[in-house]
Amino acid sequence: MIQDKDGNNLSAGQVNTKTINRIKQFFLEVELYFLGIVSVLPFSFIRQFFYVLSGIRIGQGSTINPGARFYNPSNVRIGQDTIIGEKVVLDGRDNLTIGNHVDIASEVMIYNSEHDINDPTFAAKSAPVIIEDYVFIGPRAIILPGVAIGKGAVVGAGAVVTKNVSEFAIVGGVPAVVIGERKNKELRYRLHRLGLIDLAGKIFS
Repeated sequence: MIQDKDGNNLSAGQVNTKTINRIKQFFLEVELYFLGIVSVLPFSFIRQFFYVLSGIRIGQGSTINPGARFYNPSNVRIGQDTIIGEKVVLDGRDNLTIGNHVDIASEVMIYNSEHDINDPTFAAKSAPVIIEDYVFIGPRAIILPGVAIGKGAVVGAGAVVTKNVSEFAIVGGVPAVVIGERKNKELRYRLHRLGLIDLAGKIFS
């Protein structure tokens, strides 16, 4: 009788399911390895091309800077005019939705799956993460599963966000707590950075 890692006996159907899942995991790991190579390529339009092929939805004018890491990229959705900093972690094991005009700084880690420390088998659990429009997330902040960050909110550098953040709130610390409020509620700015084609048009116009 075949057993799982916890010593439970498996039926033939369960063995088949686990075998299929292992095969899927193998191909996903190959894909993630390839995306890791793609992430350090110097031209953003090349990176974006392969990211879209992997299933990531990226809105017009958005940029993912070098060094990004993904877990199951097909569940990652990024809006328009959003900038993703260097060496970020974007977890797609559950839905990750990032809005428009969002500025995510370098080395931010956004997770939507984690182990349940109270489960006797240390099982994984997941919950979607939603980041609404005009949010700014400072360097090395960590966003944990199930968190929703409201429009215009600011997450300070190094903060660990474990709970929802209200619109226009400024949070910081470990765990993150409200430390202020964004005064301007009429946000209309754009983050767009000129690409090679845009830059050439500016120079020769």
